Amino acid sequence: MRSLFSGPGRFYKGNLHTHSTRSDGKLPPEEVAAAYRSRGYDFLALTDHFLKQYGYPITDTRPFRAPGFTTLLGAELHAPRIAAGMDWHLVAAGLPLDFTPPAPDETGPALAARAVEAGAFVGIAHPAWYRLTLEDALSVAAAHAVEVYNHGSAQWSDRGESWYLCDLLLARGRRVSAYAADDAHFIGSRPAAFAAWVQVRAEELAPKALLAALKAGDYYASQGPEFFDIIVGEGQVAITCSPCATIILSGPSAHARQTRGDPLTTITFSLDGFERAYCRVTLIDAEGKRAWSNPIWLD
Repeated sequence: MRSLFSGPGRFYKGNLHTHSTRSDGKLPPEEVAAAYRSRGYDFLALTDHFLKQYGYPITDTRPFRAPGFTTLLGAELHAPRIAAGMDWHLVAAGLPLDFTPPAPDETGPALAARAVEAGAFVGIAHPAWYRLTLEDALSVAAAHAVEVYNHGSAQWSDRGESWYLCDLLLARGRRVSAYAADDAHFIGSRPAAFAAWVQVRAEELAPKALLAALKAGDYYASQGPEFFDIIVGEGQVAITCSPCATIILSGPSAHARQTRGDPLTTITFSLDGFERAYCRVTLIDAEGKRAWSNPIWLD
């Protein structure tokens, strides 16, 4: 038996994709950080667009750190060009302040690899929003994760969820994790903040520990519901969570199991049919809000 959340430390709530006046957001960086801190977030990655028109910003958010709140330095990276014709969007949390702008001929996959080499956690941002293909995603070999829910894309174009792409990558053997974010810009025609986040289990609330946990997949994504534990072994998976209306176990194919009730706080599913593959868990509460585990590899 193994518990996915038995490691030392606790969960820390954070947002990995956020914008300010350093690019196309409405609020200055200090106000963005203050807003998340006031809403009970433990950490924030400010990821303004790393583009020439904005001066290639990696904002030094270290002055906004305080007891019980920290920041990850980052940016949303761009380079030519996905199959649909747009530039790449890659979230990078944990960049150094001196991360250099892309060369004119640097590709998205190469830029992602350079960010990883520099120490960053790199995610493939809002794939559904700009029609990223499986071939596009497979080319980014260095990426740690897929942004499986983006609240901004959900509000802007009803293309918020991207589990389709993550599942396709997983089925190809790519061991990526899955995060959610709000992509807040704090302007009227763009999304509201505080709608999707990650809960990272780390030994301490420090950038180095958070980044290590993110890279290891020691986190889950949520719009509200909470995972307390997931225990895998002896042909079954046991879940404990905050009260939910539906719990779903799914995997690389159409094969899935689900249970419904009000409220559900514990459930055990058989893993028959999932052997030598992976499974993942979705929680849905009475308001329809979801939480998603990372993929659980069973080999």
